Amino acid sequence: MLIDTHCHPDGFVRGNRFDAVLARAGDAGVGHMVCAGTEPEDWGIYRELCRQFPQKISYAVGLHPGNIAENWQEQLAALDEFLSAGNAPAPIAIGEIGLDEYRMPAEPELAQSIRETQLAVFSRQLATAARLGLPVVVHARNAFDAAVRAIDESGVAWGNVVFHCFSESAERVKVLNARGGRASFTGTITYKNAQQTRDAALAQGLEKLMLETDCPYLAPCKLRGKENEPAYLRETAKFVAELFGVSVAEIEHITTDNARRFYRISATTVA
Repeated sequence: MLIDTHCHPDGFVRGNRFDAVLARAGDAGVGHMVCAGTEPEDWGIYRELCRQFPQKISYAVGLHPGNIAENWQEQLAALDEFLSAGNAPAPIAIGEIGLDEYRMPAEPELAQSIRETQLAVFSRQLATAARLGLPVVVHARNAFDAAVRAIDESGVAWGNVVFHCFSESAERVKVLNARGGRASFTGTITYKNAQQTRDAALAQGLEKLMLETDCPYLAPCKLRGKENEPAYLRETAKFVAELFGVSVAEIEHITTDNARRFYRISATTVA
């Protein structure tokens, strides 16, 4: 069995296609998925999926840097309410949260204002994660060093940190690993131009390896051009098994065990 440790299936739910997606995942041996929240509009969707399919779905909630609105303080207040003790089933992590400098405006003052807001929102959510002791799922696009500094200053235990959809260098994954953190890898690891990503995965090794789809984006190489979905994690697992020179069964066992321990998913919870 495989666990898709990071996916965004809200579009499948809105399009009344989730049951078929879930069935195909099961057929492919993907028995569990962690739905990553990015804004208030999807948190409730994922909570309901977890309620309907408790053995197959876990979820995280967070405010993604790309979804920060002018009323971001209200958004964070809603997040705090969602993380309150009375909310069940409860999220297992805070994420996806972080920093993103991929498409900054050319005007320096506006770009700086956006950076400052992103950092304020990220820092607030890190403080919440530290207070609750929850795992943190980090988005850091063109902002690796700044994200690491923010986490260093936050009080979050690095053992609770994963940088998802990792595409940085082997040297940078070692920065995470030296602190106790880890990276997880998507179908991009299969792309021809992704040698840096493969080097990073090998540098991290199997001990911390986790796999994800980040669907509906980033389908593996053999399926590029198609809408990604959790079932396609099987293709990534096959590729990673060859990369590490081990069997697919071993990748299944290792990555599932790693995901269960990181997210504290009980073996009895997983189908």
